[in-house]
Amino acid sequence: MRIRKIKLYTNTLEKEKQFYTKKLGLPVLSESNNHFSVEVGWTEFTFEKSNQNHAYHYCFLIPSNKLIEGMEWFEKRVPILEIEKGRKTHVFDTWNAESFYFYDGSGNIAECIVRYDLKNETLDDFNFHQLLCVNEIGMPTNDIVKTNQILEDELSSPFWKGDQKRFGANGTNEGLFLMPNYTVKDLWFPTTSKITIAPFEAQIKSRNKDYSLVYRDEDITINAL
Repeated sequence: MRIRKIKLYTNTLEKEKQFYTKKLGLPVLSESNNHFSVEVGWTEFTFEKSNQNHAYHYCFLIPSNKLIEGMEWFEKRVPILEIEKGRKTHVFDTWNAESFYFYDGSGNIAECIVRYDLKNETLDDFNFHQLLCVNEIGMPTNDIVKTNQILEDELSSPFWKGDQKRFGANGTNEGLFLMPNYTVKDLWFPTTSKITIAPFEAQIKSRNKDYSLVYRDEDITINAL
């Protein structure tokens, strides 16, 4: 599964725009008074102006041999979150992955992850071109079984890892919906930020078919394109 487009909402659009276009230097695809879109590998990543404050967790995929180099590149531009004293990366053994975290211009929890199973190493020096895609997006729910079943039925995307009571993921190594049950797990790792429902829109490629997806107030609407 791949996230080809995704749109999030912010009430601090200019801060978010400065973060992605100035601090990180991502290529601008389009912009107006109400939105901007940047290129993140195969994902078109959009923020749209909102009157409300929304809190997200999302993740970028980077090449599997670039964790430390990528973290050093980011650390010149933005503080990296300390997970515990002296440690800024976290190993996910069952996912065969490793990550570091930071806050974006609106205070959303952003992550860069390497997935060793993908074997997507590169010899190039790290720069923004090695943000390969938006790889994960949080989809909080009070019923993981129900949410996962909708995704399986509509996108033919499988339950991937985790469990269906506290925290699960649907999709593949190339693109995942993170499904925390916010009645059981209330904070986004590795922070004290509360897990809250936040709307987004996306275009998904799953099993060589394209779909539009709207997530709002825990309702999921999916249509074939």
